[in-house]
Amino acid sequence: MTLGDALPAVEQPIPAATGRAWIERLAAAECPALTTRRRRRQEQTGANHDPIVWVEAVGSNVMDADGNRYVDLTSGFGAALIGHRHPKVVAAVRNQAERLLHALGDLHPSDVKIQLLERLCALAPWDDARAMLSLGGADAVTAALKTAVLATGKTGVLAFEGSYHGLTYGPLAVSGYAERFRAPFAAQLQPDVCFAPWPAPKTAVDAALCALPSDWSTIGAVIVEPIQGRGGVRLPPPGFLRGLARLCRERGALLIADEILTGLGRCGAWWRSVDDGALPDLICVGKALGGGLPVSACIGRHEVMQAWGDPDQEAIHTGTFYGDPLGSAAALATLDVIEGHGWIEAAAIRGKGFADVLRHAALPGVGEVRQAGMMLGLQLNRKSQALILARALLERGYLVLPAGARADVIQLAPAVTISDDQLEGFVSALRGALAAS
Repeated sequence: MTLGDALPAVEQPIPAATGRAWIERLAAAECPALTTRRRRRQEQTGANHDPIVWVEAVGSNVMDADGNRYVDLTSGFGAALIGHRHPKVVAAVRNQAERLLHALGDLHPSDVKIQLLERLCALAPWDDARAMLSLGGADAVTAALKTAVLATGKTGVLAFEGSYHGLTYGPLAVSGYAERFRAPFAAQLQPDVCFAPWPAPKTAVDAALCALPSDWSTIGAVIVEPIQGRGGVRLPPPGFLRGLARLCRERGALLIADEILTGLGRCGAWWRSVDDGALPDLICVGKALGGGLPVSACIGRHEVMQAWGDPDQEAIHTGTFYGDPLGSAAALATLDVIEGHGWIEAAAIRGKGFADVLRHAALPGVGEVRQAGMMLGLQLNRKSQALILARALLERGYLVLPAGARADVIQLAPAVTISDDQLEGFVSALRGALAAS
Protein backbone atom coordinates (compact mmCIF):
# COMPACT_ATOMS: atom_id res chain seq x y z
CA MET A 1 0.00 0.00 0.00
CA THR A 2 1.21 3.52 -0.75
CA LEU A 3 1.13 6.33 1.77
CA GLY A 4 -2.36 7.76 1.60
CA ASP A 5 -4.11 4.40 1.37
CA ALA A 6 -2.07 2.64 4.07
CA LEU A 7 -3.31 1.09 7.29
CA PRO A 8 -2.09 2.49 10.64
CA ALA A 9 1.34 1.78 12.04
CA VAL A 10 1.61 2.97 15.65
CA GLU A 11 5.00 1.77 16.87
CA GLN A 12 5.93 4.56 19.29
CA PRO A 13 4.12 5.79 22.42
CA ILE A 14 1.63 8.63 21.90
CA PRO A 15 3.43 10.89 22.32
CA ALA A 16 7.05 9.65 22.36
CA ALA A 17 10.17 11.74 22.98
CA THR A 18 9.98 13.92 19.86
CA GLY A 19 6.27 14.49 20.24
CA ARG A 20 6.62 15.34 23.93
CA ALA A 21 9.28 17.93 23.13
CA TRP A 22 6.94 19.60 20.64
CA ILE A 23 4.06 19.53 23.15
CA GLU A 24 6.20 21.19 25.80
CA ARG A 25 7.00 23.96 23.34
CA LEU A 26 3.30 24.18 22.49
CA ALA A 27 2.29 24.52 26.14
CA ALA A 28 4.77 27.38 26.56
CA ALA A 29 3.46 29.30 23.57
CA GLU A 30 -0.23 28.62 22.91
CA CYS A 31 -3.32 30.08 24.54
CA PRO A 32 -3.71 28.39 27.96
CA ALA A 33 -7.34 27.53 27.24
CA LEU A 34 -6.36 24.76 24.84
CA THR A 35 -3.90 23.15 27.23
CA THR A 36 -6.48 23.41 30.01
CA ARG A 37 -9.09 21.69 27.83
CA ARG A 38 -6.80 18.71 27.35
CA ARG A 39 -6.17 18.55 31.11
CA ARG A 40 -9.91 18.65 31.77
CA ARG A 41 -10.49 15.78 29.36
CA GLN A 42 -7.81 13.78 31.12
CA GLU A 43 -9.59 14.35 34.44
CA GLN A 44 -12.92 13.26 32.88
CA THR A 45 -11.62 10.09 31.29
CA GLY A 46 -8.52 9.12 33.26
CA ALA A 47 -6.63 8.85 29.95
CA ASN A 48 -3.80 10.90 28.53
CA HIS A 49 -5.07 13.49 26.05
CA ASP A 50 -1.79 14.96 24.85
CA PRO A 51 -2.10 15.55 21.11
CA ILE A 52 -0.10 14.05 18.33
CA VAL A 53 1.93 16.57 16.35
CA TRP A 54 1.28 16.28 12.63
CA VAL A 55 4.30 16.49 10.32
CA GLU A 56 2.88 15.02 7.09
CA ALA A 57 -0.47 14.06 5.62
CA VAL A 58 -1.49 12.59 2.28
CA GLY A 59 -4.73 10.93 1.23
CA SER A 60 -6.22 9.54 4.43
CA ASN A 61 -2.90 9.04 6.21
CA VAL A 62 -1.33 11.32 8.80
CA MET A 63 2.24 10.98 10.11
CA ASP A 64 3.17 12.32 13.55
CA ALA A 65 6.45 13.67 14.86
CA ASP A 66 7.32 10.28 16.36
CA GLY A 67 6.94 8.43 13.07
CA ASN A 68 3.54 6.87 13.77
CA ARG A 69 1.08 6.55 10.90
CA TYR A 70 -2.67 7.08 11.33
CA VAL A 71 -5.84 6.86 9.27
CA ASP A 72 -7.78 10.13 9.43
CA LEU A 73 -11.55 9.69 9.60
CA THR A 74 -12.03 13.41 10.32
CA SER A 75 -10.47 14.58 7.03
CA GLY A 76 -9.02 17.49 9.00
CA PHE A 77 -12.37 18.73 10.38
CA GLY A 78 -13.87 18.04 6.95
CA ALA A 79 -11.42 20.23 5.03
CA ALA A 80 -9.75 17.32 3.21
CA LEU A 81 -12.88 15.96 1.52
CA ILE A 82 -10.77 14.77 -1.44
CA GLY A 83 -7.91 13.66 0.80
CA HIS A 84 -4.93 15.46 2.26
CA ARG A 85 -2.46 17.00 -0.18
CA HIS A 86 -4.34 16.06 -3.32
CA PRO A 87 -1.83 16.27 -6.19
CA LYS A 88 -4.04 18.49 -8.35
CA VAL A 89 -4.53 20.96 -5.50
CA VAL A 90 -0.80 20.95 -4.74
CA ALA A 91 -0.01 21.56 -8.41
CA ALA A 92 -2.50 24.43 -8.62
CA VAL A 93 -1.05 26.09 -5.51
CA ARG A 94 2.52 25.60 -6.75
CA ASN A 95 1.71 27.08 -10.17
CA GLN A 96 -0.13 30.00 -8.63
CA ALA A 97 2.73 30.68 -6.17
CA GLU A 98 5.08 31.07 -9.12
CA ARG A 99 2.80 33.69 -10.62
CA LEU A 100 0.95 35.73 -7.97
CA LEU A 101 0.74 35.38 -4.18
CA HIS A 102 -1.39 38.38 -3.36
CA ALA A 103 -3.53 40.97 -5.12
CA LEU A 104 -5.29 44.11 -3.89
CA GLY A 105 -8.40 42.44 -2.52
CA ASP A 106 -11.66 43.96 -3.69
CA LEU A 107 -9.99 47.05 -5.11
CA HIS A 108 -7.91 45.31 -7.80
CA PRO A 109 -8.74 41.59 -7.70
CA SER A 110 -6.82 38.68 -9.18
CA ASP A 111 -8.01 36.70 -12.18
CA VAL A 112 -8.35 33.49 -10.16
CA LYS A 113 -10.58 35.20 -7.61
CA ILE A 114 -12.98 36.19 -10.38
CA GLN A 115 -12.91 32.66 -11.78
CA LEU A 116 -13.75 31.22 -8.37
CA LEU A 117 -16.66 33.62 -7.89
CA GLU A 118 -18.01 32.61 -11.30
CA ARG A 119 -17.65 28.93 -10.49
CA LEU A 120 -19.45 29.20 -7.16
CA CYS A 121 -22.30 31.17 -8.69
CA ALA A 122 -22.66 28.51 -11.38
CA LEU A 123 -22.97 25.83 -8.67
CA ALA A 124 -25.62 27.78 -6.76
CA PRO A 125 -29.24 26.54 -6.85
CA TRP A 126 -30.56 29.84 -8.26
CA ASP A 127 -30.48 31.11 -11.84
CA ASP A 128 -28.77 34.35 -10.82
CA ALA A 129 -26.38 34.18 -7.87
CA ARG A 130 -23.70 36.37 -6.34
CA ALA A 131 -20.94 35.41 -3.88
CA MET A 132 -18.62 36.90 -1.26
CA LEU A 133 -15.32 35.17 -0.52
CA SER A 134 -13.61 34.92 2.86
CA LEU A 135 -11.26 32.63 4.78
CA GLY A 136 -13.09 30.51 7.35
CA GLY A 137 -16.59 29.21 7.84
CA ALA A 138 -17.32 31.74 10.57
CA ASP A 139 -16.46 34.52 8.11
CA ALA A 140 -19.03 33.17 5.67
CA VAL A 141 -21.68 33.02 8.40
CA THR A 142 -20.87 36.61 9.38
CA ALA A 143 -21.34 37.71 5.77
CA ALA A 144 -24.68 35.91 5.61
CA LEU A 145 -25.94 37.47 8.84
CA LYS A 146 -24.92 40.94 7.64
CA THR A 147 -26.61 40.33 4.29
CA ALA A 148 -29.86 39.38 6.03
CA VAL A 149 -29.90 42.62 8.02
CA LEU A 150 -29.30 44.72 4.91
CA ALA A 151 -31.87 42.84 2.84
CA THR A 152 -34.69 42.68 5.39
CA GLY A 153 -34.03 45.59 7.73
CA LYS A 154 -34.57 43.19 10.64
CA THR A 155 -31.82 42.30 13.11
CA GLY A 156 -33.46 39.28 14.75
CA VAL A 157 -32.19 35.76 14.06
CA LEU A 158 -33.81 32.41 14.72
CA ALA A 159 -31.28 29.62 15.35
CA PHE A 160 -31.43 26.13 16.82
CA GLU A 161 -30.38 24.47 20.02
CA GLY A 162 -27.31 22.31 19.43
CA SER A 163 -26.19 24.35 16.44
CA TYR A 164 -22.58 25.32 15.78
CA HIS A 165 -21.74 28.13 13.35
CA GLY A 166 -18.35 29.33 14.62
CA LEU A 167 -16.93 31.23 17.55
CA THR A 168 -16.35 34.75 16.25
CA TYR A 169 -18.91 37.20 17.59
CA GLY A 170 -21.64 37.09 14.92
CA PRO A 171 -21.64 33.29 14.57
CA LEU A 172 -21.18 32.75 18.31
CA ALA A 173 -24.38 34.67 19.03
CA VAL A 174 -26.36 32.20 16.88
CA SER A 175 -24.57 29.02 18.00
CA GLY A 176 -26.73 26.99 20.37
CA TYR A 177 -24.21 24.21 20.94
CA ALA A 178 -23.24 25.20 24.46
CA GLU A 179 -24.23 28.14 26.65
CA ARG A 180 -20.75 28.10 28.22
CA PHE A 181 -19.31 29.25 24.88
CA ARG A 182 -21.48 32.38 24.86
CA ALA A 183 -21.73 33.22 28.55
CA PRO A 184 -18.40 35.06 29.05
CA PHE A 185 -19.10 37.30 26.06
CA ALA A 186 -22.86 37.67 26.39
CA ALA A 187 -22.76 41.44 26.92
CA GLN A 188 -20.93 41.91 23.61
CA LEU A 189 -23.08 39.57 21.52
CA GLN A 190 -26.05 40.37 19.32
CA PRO A 191 -29.00 40.10 21.74
CA ASP A 192 -31.83 39.64 19.24
CA VAL A 193 -31.41 35.88 18.82
CA CYS A 194 -33.84 33.15 19.82
CA PHE A 195 -33.20 29.42 19.84
CA ALA A 196 -35.73 26.82 18.82
CA PRO A 197 -35.52 23.13 19.73
CA TRP A 198 -33.88 20.89 17.15
CA PRO A 199 -36.54 18.38 16.09
CA ALA A 200 -35.95 14.67 16.60
CA PRO A 201 -35.83 12.63 13.37
CA LYS A 202 -39.30 11.09 13.87
CA THR A 203 -41.02 14.34 14.84
CA ALA A 204 -43.91 15.30 12.57
CA VAL A 205 -42.95 18.30 10.45
CA ASP A 206 -46.01 20.31 11.47
CA ALA A 207 -45.24 19.72 15.14
CA ALA A 208 -41.60 20.74 14.62
CA LEU A 209 -42.64 23.95 12.89
CA CYS A 210 -45.20 24.70 15.60
CA ALA A 211 -42.37 24.62 18.14
CA LEU A 212 -40.85 27.70 16.48
CA PRO A 213 -41.59 31.18 17.88
CA SER A 214 -44.95 32.66 16.89
CA ASP A 215 -43.73 36.26 16.74
CA TRP A 216 -41.48 36.87 13.71
CA SER A 217 -41.85 40.66 13.70
CA THR A 218 -38.12 41.22 14.32
CA ILE A 219 -36.74 38.05 12.71
CA GLY A 220 -34.88 38.74 9.48
CA ALA A 221 -33.02 35.44 9.21
CA VAL A 222 -33.23 31.79 10.15
CA ILE A 223 -29.89 29.98 10.19
CA VAL A 224 -29.75 26.20 10.07
CA GLU A 225 -27.29 23.38 9.53
CA PRO A 226 -28.95 20.82 7.24
CA ILE A 227 -27.37 18.26 9.60
CA GLN A 228 -25.98 19.35 12.96
CA GLY A 229 -22.33 18.29 12.89
CA ARG A 230 -20.64 19.19 16.14
CA GLY A 231 -24.03 18.87 17.81
CA GLY A 232 -23.88 15.11 17.23
CA VAL A 233 -24.56 14.46 13.52
CA ARG A 234 -28.26 15.07 14.13
CA LEU A 235 -30.53 14.84 11.09
CA PRO A 236 -33.86 16.67 11.05
CA PRO A 237 -37.07 14.85 10.12
CA PRO A 238 -37.66 14.50 6.37
CA GLY A 239 -39.43 17.57 5.03
CA PHE A 240 -38.47 19.83 7.95
CA LEU A 241 -36.03 21.97 5.96
CA ARG A 242 -38.55 22.31 3.14
CA GLY A 243 -41.20 23.40 5.64
CA LEU A 244 -38.76 25.81 7.26
CA ALA A 245 -38.02 27.41 3.88
CA ARG A 246 -41.74 27.79 3.21
CA LEU A 247 -42.29 29.40 6.61
CA CYS A 248 -39.42 31.85 5.98
CA ARG A 249 -41.02 32.95 2.71
CA GLU A 250 -44.38 33.42 4.41
CA ARG A 251 -42.91 35.41 7.31
CA GLY A 252 -40.50 37.58 5.28
CA ALA A 253 -37.27 36.11 6.69
CA LEU A 254 -34.24 34.80 4.82
CA LEU A 255 -33.17 31.18 5.20
CA ILE A 256 -29.41 30.78 5.68
CA ALA A 257 -28.14 27.25 5.08
CA ASP A 258 -24.85 26.61 6.87
CA GLU A 259 -23.40 24.06 4.42
CA ILE A 260 -19.84 24.49 5.68
CA LEU A 261 -19.57 20.81 6.63
CA THR A 262 -22.47 19.30 4.69
CA GLY A 263 -21.92 20.95 1.30
CA LEU A 264 -19.75 20.28 -1.76
CA GLY A 265 -20.65 16.61 -1.95
CA ARG A 266 -19.94 15.50 1.62
CA CYS A 267 -23.55 14.32 2.00
CA GLY A 268 -24.01 13.03 -1.54
CA ALA A 269 -25.16 16.27 -3.18
CA TRP A 270 -23.66 19.66 -3.88
CA TRP A 271 -25.99 21.17 -1.26
CA ARG A 272 -27.63 19.02 1.40
CA SER A 273 -30.38 21.59 2.06
CA VAL A 274 -31.46 21.62 -1.59
CA ASP A 275 -31.25 17.84 -1.79
CA ASP A 276 -33.53 17.73 1.24
CA GLY A 277 -36.17 19.83 -0.50
CA ALA A 278 -35.35 23.35 0.72
CA LEU A 279 -34.29 26.32 -1.37
CA PRO A 280 -32.39 28.68 0.94
CA ASP A 281 -31.73 32.35 0.25
CA LEU A 282 -28.08 32.23 1.34
CA ILE A 283 -25.59 29.36 1.49
CA CYS A 284 -22.41 29.36 3.57
CA VAL A 285 -19.62 27.11 2.32
CA GLY A 286 -16.11 26.45 3.59
CA LYS A 287 -13.99 23.57 4.93
CA ALA A 288 -13.66 21.33 1.83
CA LEU A 289 -13.72 24.28 -0.57
CA GLY A 290 -10.00 25.04 -0.33
CA GLY A 291 -8.78 21.45 -0.47
CA GLY A 292 -6.84 22.14 2.73
CA LEU A 293 -6.35 25.90 2.37
CA PRO A 294 -8.55 28.45 4.18
CA VAL A 295 -11.28 29.50 1.75
CA SER A 296 -14.96 30.12 2.38
CA ALA A 297 -17.86 31.88 0.73
CA CYS A 298 -21.36 33.23 1.26
CA ILE A 299 -23.45 32.64 -1.87
CA GLY A 300 -26.87 34.20 -2.29
CA ARG A 301 -29.70 35.01 -4.63
CA HIS A 302 -28.95 38.14 -6.67
CA GLU A 303 -32.08 39.82 -5.35
CA VAL A 304 -30.85 39.34 -1.78
CA MET A 305 -27.22 40.24 -2.45
CA GLN A 306 -28.31 43.49 -4.10
CA ALA A 307 -28.72 44.82 -0.57
CA TRP A 308 -24.95 45.44 -0.64
CA GLY A 309 -25.18 47.51 -3.80
CA ASP A 310 -25.48 51.07 -2.51
CA PRO A 311 -23.06 52.97 -4.80
CA ASP A 312 -22.73 55.83 -2.32
CA GLN A 313 -21.09 53.65 0.31
CA GLU A 314 -17.59 52.29 0.65
CA ALA A 315 -17.04 48.54 0.78
CA ILE A 316 -18.37 47.83 4.27
CA HIS A 317 -17.47 44.13 4.36
CA THR A 318 -14.07 43.10 3.07
CA GLY A 319 -10.76 41.61 4.16
CA THR A 320 -7.15 41.80 3.06
CA PHE A 321 -6.92 38.09 2.25
CA TYR A 322 -10.51 37.40 1.16
CA GLY A 323 -10.30 35.69 -2.22
CA ASP A 324 -6.49 35.51 -2.12
CA PRO A 325 -4.89 33.99 -5.25
CA LEU A 326 -3.48 30.88 -3.57
CA GLY A 327 -6.75 29.97 -1.90
CA SER A 328 -8.73 30.70 -5.05
CA ALA A 329 -6.45 28.49 -7.14
CA ALA A 330 -6.74 25.68 -4.58
CA ALA A 331 -10.54 26.00 -4.53
CA LEU A 332 -10.83 25.87 -8.32
CA ALA A 333 -8.69 22.72 -8.40
CA THR A 334 -10.76 21.17 -5.60
CA LEU A 335 -14.02 21.81 -7.44
CA ASP A 336 -12.50 20.31 -10.59
CA VAL A 337 -11.60 17.15 -8.69
CA ILE A 338 -15.00 16.82 -7.01
CA GLU A 339 -16.87 17.36 -10.25
CA GLY A 340 -14.54 15.56 -12.62
CA HIS A 341 -14.10 12.35 -10.66
CA GLY A 342 -17.71 11.68 -9.66
CA TRP A 343 -16.95 12.04 -5.98
CA ILE A 344 -20.43 13.32 -5.09
CA GLU A 345 -22.07 10.15 -6.36
CA ALA A 346 -19.30 8.11 -4.74
CA ALA A 347 -19.90 9.82 -1.38
CA ALA A 348 -23.56 8.77 -1.45
CA ILE A 349 -22.81 5.16 -2.38
CA ARG A 350 -19.72 4.62 -0.23
CA GLY A 351 -21.24 6.35 2.79
CA LYS A 352 -24.31 4.13 2.70
CA GLY A 353 -22.16 1.03 2.35
CA PHE A 354 -19.96 2.09 5.27
CA ALA A 355 -23.01 2.78 7.44
CA ASP A 356 -24.49 -0.62 6.57
CA VAL A 357 -21.27 -2.34 7.63
CA LEU A 358 -21.27 -0.45 10.93
CA ARG A 359 -24.93 -1.28 11.57
CA HIS A 360 -24.37 -4.98 11.00
CA ALA A 361 -21.10 -5.16 12.95
CA ALA A 362 -22.76 -5.82 16.33
CA LEU A 363 -20.81 -3.05 18.01
CA PRO A 364 -21.31 -3.08 21.80
CA GLY A 365 -22.31 0.29 23.18
CA VAL A 366 -23.35 1.83 19.83
CA GLY A 367 -27.06 2.58 19.91
CA GLU A 368 -27.47 4.11 16.45
CA VAL A 369 -25.54 4.85 13.28
CA ARG A 370 -26.63 8.06 11.57
CA GLN A 371 -25.46 8.77 8.04
CA ALA A 372 -25.76 11.08 5.05
CA GLY A 373 -23.12 10.48 2.42
CA MET A 374 -19.68 10.47 4.03
CA MET A 375 -20.93 12.13 7.21
CA LEU A 376 -21.69 9.67 10.00
CA GLY A 377 -22.46 9.75 13.70
CA LEU A 378 -22.17 6.79 16.07
CA GLN A 379 -24.52 7.32 18.99
CA LEU A 380 -22.97 5.86 22.14
CA ASN A 381 -24.82 4.74 25.25
CA ARG A 382 -22.85 6.70 27.85
CA LYS A 383 -22.08 10.35 28.49
CA SER A 384 -18.44 11.30 27.78
CA GLN A 385 -17.81 7.89 26.23
CA ALA A 386 -16.78 9.53 22.95
CA LEU A 387 -13.81 11.18 24.70
CA ILE A 388 -12.58 7.81 25.95
CA LEU A 389 -13.24 6.07 22.66
CA ALA A 390 -11.55 8.76 20.56
CA ARG A 391 -8.35 8.31 22.57
CA ALA A 392 -8.56 4.52 22.41
CA LEU A 393 -8.96 4.70 18.63
CA LEU A 394 -6.05 7.11 18.33
CA GLU A 395 -3.85 4.58 20.10
CA ARG A 396 -5.01 2.03 17.52
CA GLY A 397 -4.13 4.46 14.73
CA TYR A 398 -7.48 6.02 13.82
CA LEU A 399 -8.42 9.71 14.13
CA VAL A 400 -12.07 10.45 14.99
CA LEU A 401 -13.87 13.32 16.73
CA PRO A 402 -16.15 13.32 19.77
CA ALA A 403 -19.39 15.22 19.21
CA GLY A 404 -22.65 16.09 20.91
CA ALA A 405 -23.24 18.22 23.98
CA ARG A 406 -22.81 15.10 26.15
CA ALA A 407 -19.72 13.89 24.27
CA ASP A 408 -21.65 10.72 23.47
CA VAL A 409 -21.29 10.67 19.68
CA ILE A 410 -18.35 9.69 17.49
CA GLN A 411 -18.36 11.91 14.41
CA LEU A 412 -16.90 10.43 11.23
CA ALA A 413 -16.21 12.56 8.17
CA PRO A 414 -13.64 10.62 6.16
CA ALA A 415 -12.31 11.70 2.79
CA VAL A 416 -14.35 10.36 -0.12
CA THR A 417 -11.06 8.92 -1.39
CA ILE A 418 -10.45 6.73 1.69
CA SER A 419 -9.69 3.10 0.80
CA ASP A 420 -11.96 0.16 1.57
CA ASP A 421 -9.13 -1.46 3.56
CA GLN A 422 -8.87 1.65 5.75
CA LEU A 423 -12.62 1.61 6.43
CA GLU A 424 -12.58 -2.11 7.21
CA GLY A 425 -9.61 -1.62 9.51
CA PHE A 426 -11.49 1.10 11.37
CA VAL A 427 -14.49 -1.16 12.00
CA SER A 428 -12.19 -3.80 13.48
CA ALA A 429 -10.38 -1.23 15.63
CA LEU A 430 -13.69 0.23 16.80
CA ARG A 431 -14.95 -3.16 17.86
CA GLY A 432 -11.76 -3.73 19.87
CA ALA A 433 -11.89 -0.28 21.48
CA LEU A 434 -15.53 -0.73 22.47
CA ALA A 435 -14.86 -4.13 23.95
CA ALA A 436 -12.02 -2.70 26.05
CA SER A 437 -13.90 0.39 27.24
